[in-house]
Amino acid sequence: MADEKGCCSGGPKLIFSCSGAVDVGAIADQAARKLNAAGKGKMYCMTGIGGRISGIMKTTEGASKIVVIDGCPLDCAKNSLELAGFTQYVHMRVTDLGMEKGKSPVSDANVAKVMAKCEELL
Repeated sequence: MADEKGCCSGGPKLIFSCSGAVDVGAIADQAARKLNAAGKGKMYCMTGIGGRISGIMKTTEGASKIVVIDGCPLDCAKNSLELAGFTQYVHMRVTDLGMEKGKSPVSDANVAKVMAKCEELL
């Protein structure tokens, strides 16, 4: 059983992502989707955390690992998880990889850069 939300072993590796309205949010979202498709972890519903949907909260509580990808320093995804009581996660921010909000195209190269960092964290 978990001592704190999101720290059980044996559960799924979950990926939560910003899907913001600007380029770095789209890059975060695309990286999470591709990591999911590659079987590296399971992209999970950030909005379900915000809405405190019981099934989503329960699955997240049982996660073996949680990776949070934010697009920019506002850290909306990270803050949403914390407001829901989750403290055991690893966090990365797209802008920490040298990309700038409003100036970073949603390209295969930028998405791959975020994926590579996330794979290190997973």
